[in-house]
Amino acid sequence: MKPFALLALAATALTLTACEKNLGAGQQLNVVGGYIQMGATPDRPAVGYFTVEGGPRDVQLVAVTADLAQRVEMHESVKENGVMTMKPLLSADVPANGKLQFKQGGKHLMIWNINGAAVRAGKLPMAFVFTNNNNERILFDVPIKGAPGEAAGGEAAMDHGAMDHGAMGAGTPAPDAAKK
Repeated sequence: MKPFALLALAATALTLTACEKNLGAGQQLNVVGGYIQMGATPDRPAVGYFTVEGGPRDVQLVAVTADLAQRVEMHESVKENGVMTMKPLLSADVPANGKLQFKQGGKHLMIWNINGAAVRAGKLPMAFVFTNNNNERILFDVPIKGAPGEAAGGEAAMDHGAMDHGAMGAGTPAPDAAKK
């Protein structure tokens, strides 16, 4: 009976030693609170936003992949010579115990041709790849939102961006102006 007691005591000691290594390590690296906004038309890429909460040490996000999308790229909106432009990102720093945010007007994902089944399910399973632990991957189902201005029936609102609204003469009232 003594050998079993000794074995149990040794196993308990090893377990406590392993737990002690995780105590005080701080929060774990994690992907939280993201979403994908579909493009205004099917031929336009969707855009993705999310937050990464840093773990106990600095790492880099080096890729985001999705099996149910044709292509996913990391980009950043930057102002150069007074003009906003978009540049591809090869990586993004995640500070230890800090946050990396992919948000409107800054870092974001461009996602092309999301599989229709994922769109109907309302989420896209994605893998976030980091430069730690042999390129650790965090799997996260990112919720999908409809295109901006999408009607309740799933039809997109008319895109007026390419229309020349100045074509009507300055003195010509809009067709609806008389209906008041």
